[in-house]
Amino acid sequence: MPFLAGATLLATAAVATPPAQAATTAACSLQPGSVLDSGAQDNGGITVGYPARNVGLPGPIFGVFAPGAVRLSTTFTSDASNLGATNAGWVVQGDSLYYREYSIDTMNEPVPGLPNVTQRVGGGWSNFTAVEVSQTSARTTAYGLRNDGTLFRWSVGGGWKATGSATGFAAVKSMALISKTATYDTFLANTRGGALYTIHIPAAAPMKPIVKPVRTKTWQGFEKLLASKCGQYGTLLVGIDKDTRTAHWYAVGRANGTATVINHVSSSAGSYKAPVYFRWGSTPDIDPLNGE
Repeated sequence: MPFLAGATLLATAAVATPPAQAATTAACSLQPGSVLDSGAQDNGGITVGYPARNVGLPGPIFGVFAPGAVRLSTTFTSDASNLGATNAGWVVQGDSLYYREYSIDTMNEPVPGLPNVTQRVGGGWSNFTAVEVSQTSARTTAYGLRNDGTLFRWSVGGGWKATGSATGFAAVKSMALISKTATYDTFLANTRGGALYTIHIPAAAPMKPIVKPVRTKTWQGFEKLLASKCGQYGTLLVGIDKDTRTAHWYAVGRANGTATVINHVSSSAGSYKAPVYFRWGSTPDIDPLNGE
């Protein structure tokens, strides 16, 4: 499970009561993870559990990547214990996609003798604008959005095997994974024109995304969307506006087209200046996303 989030940082993160559709009174929170210009991976503000629980220390993990190298990042999973954590995910550096796995202690220092891996997956990523990996106990599925609007899908396990693609997504600015199940994945995506959509992708072949409008305007300002489970069926959504260095938190009910309930919870201005943001997740068995 994610291993950190000090109480001082939790004060700067939104803590929301899930929407009515979530059918629970538990609180939930999410603070975006980031890759800094230095190549450090910032893990401050990560919380786990409903209600939120803090584990370990906040702050950057130095030396994870070369300075300025990372352009895109998937969710990073954190398998934690009382001794530290092993973190893993995928990043785009230059034209290549890499798998990164490393282990740290509770002071965010590398642990000699434990995994510390940077493995190149493949090239051809210069024209991609987004990448995400959906991990469940049943499957691991990767998605990449190319700048011509083509959304690609791969099955991950002993390599990346192409399992389909779909066109028509050139207007998408950012997309956050809000559901991952054995049979489908769902993204919440904003467009350059300001609309907000769900993209429901059944796991079966051929790949046939189902797109539904959620909102028609005002969402164009966010360069990055991130999402975490909130209650049984809700989502805590973070939208990051890199122009103003501002993050906004929204409590989102279970996705239901234009009837989806979205409540603005909080905002934090001026401090969101990292070049790359991502979601800290946990191991697939305890990291559900049920937003749709």
